[in-house]
Amino acid sequence: MKLWDKGFSEDEKIDRFTVGHDREMDMFLAPYDILGTMAHITMLESVGLLEKSELDVLLVELKKLYKIAEEGKFVIDDDVEDIHSQVELLLTKKLGDIGKKVHTGRSRNDQVMVDLKLFSRDAIEKAVIKIKSLFDVLQRKSEMYKNVLIPGYTHLQVAMPSSFGLWFGAYAESLADDMLMMLAAWEVTDQNPLGAAAGYGSSAPINRTMTTRLLGFDDLDYNVVYAQMGRGKTERIISFALASVAETVGRLAVDGCLFASQNFGFIHLPDRMTTGSSIMPHKKNPDVFELIRAHCNKIQGASNTIRLITGNLPSGYFRDMQIIKEVFIPLFDEIYDCLDIASYAVENMEVVEDVMDDPKYKFAFSVEEVNHLVSQGVPFRDAYRQVGDSVQKGTFEYHGKLHHTHEGSIGNLCNDKIRMKMDNTLKRFSFRKMHDAVDSLTK
Repeated sequence: MKLWDKGFSEDEKIDRFTVGHDREMDMFLAPYDILGTMAHITMLESVGLLEKSELDVLLVELKKLYKIAEEGKFVIDDDVEDIHSQVELLLTKKLGDIGKKVHTGRSRNDQVMVDLKLFSRDAIEKAVIKIKSLFDVLQRKSEMYKNVLIPGYTHLQVAMPSSFGLWFGAYAESLADDMLMMLAAWEVTDQNPLGAAAGYGSSAPINRTMTTRLLGFDDLDYNVVYAQMGRGKTERIISFALASVAETVGRLAVDGCLFASQNFGFIHLPDRMTTGSSIMPHKKNPDVFELIRAHCNKIQGASNTIRLITGNLPSGYFRDMQIIKEVFIPLFDEIYDCLDIASYAVENMEVVEDVMDDPKYKFAFSVEEVNHLVSQGVPFRDAYRQVGDSVQKGTFEYHGKLHHTHEGSIGNLCNDKIRMKMDNTLKRFSFRKMHDAVDSLTK
C-alpha cells in the first residue's frame, strides 16, 4: 500500500531501491507517527473537518496502536511503504472510510518531520540524563581524589603539577558546556512543523497553534517553506551537539588509554574490565577506552555526512532526505552506549595515589620553584633563569610547598560552581511540558 497510489504498479527494482531501509528506520518512529496523527485529527475535529463521533472512534484505535508501538510490537507489512501508510491502512481496515480521513490537510513530508522531531525530543532527553550521569561520576571522583597529584603535560612533555581532581573535573566541566549544545539542539527540535504539508501549507483551515499545544512543543516552525527546509537541518544540529559530547567522551577515553599504560601508570582498570592477547600472556588491554574512542570519532562524522546530503539542495522536499534517517537515528544508541560504558569505566577505575613520588616528575615543580623565589622578592625573569640553570646542571630541587588558591586550580577546584553551570542549563529543558502533552493525548 502506498498513500500516493494512482492505480499503476511500480517497477519492483525501483520499489526496492526507493524504499531502501525506510521500513526498518520507521519502526523507531511508529509511536511518534501515531502521536502526531492523534494531535492532527483532534485539530481537524475542532475546525469542522471531522465529526466528533469520528474523532472518538479514531482516537480509541490510535491509542491501541500507540500502546502496541510503545511495547515494540508494531509491524509494517512487507507490501506497505512506510509507517504513515501502515497506520492509515490499519485504521481503514478497522473503521472503513473514517480511516481515510486522517490525512486531510497534511503530507507525508510534514508527517515524517513531526515524527522525527517527536523522536528526537525523547532521544535528547535520554541523552541528557546519561550525560548528567557521567558528569556526576566525574564530579564525585574529582572531589574524592582532589588531593592526589599527577603530572600535567604540554606537548606530551612533563609540564606542571596537576591532580586527579583537576583531571576528572575538567571533563565534568566540558560536559557542562556540551549540555549547552544539547540545549540549543533541543530548542531547535522543540518547534512544530506539522501543517507545513508538502512545504507550502494547505488550503484546509487547519490550526497549527493547536497541534503545537497538543504535542507539547514550545513553538512553531512558522514559515511552511522553512519548516520543510528544517528537515535535515534539525538532524544536523542535533548530531553536531552529540558530536560535541562525543569529543569530550572520546578525549577522556584517549587519556584513559594513556594513563592505564605502563609508561604512565596513573590508573588501573580492574582485570574484569580488560582484555588479553592471544600471544602475549601479560597483556591487559584497555579495549573499553579504545572502542569508546572509535565510536566517538564515528559519531563526530555524522553531522558532516548529513551536511553533505543536504548541502546542495534547493528549497522544497527531495527524496535525498530519506537517507538521513539511516545516519541520524542510530546515532543515539551509539552515544548512549558510549556514555554508559564511560560512566562505568570511570566509576570502577583505580587511581594510583603515589604517582608524583617518582623522581622523574620532579621537574614538574620548576614553575613552583620560580614562584617560590618570586615570593621572596626575586624578579620573575631572574628567578626563571636561576631555576633553568639548576635544571641544566642537575641540581634542581623544589623548596616550597604546593599552594594553588585561584579559581579552578588544584587547591580550588570550584566543583560547586561547575555543578551550578550544569544545573542552570538543565532547568531550561522543557521535558515536563513534553511528557504532560503526550500523557494528555494517550491516556
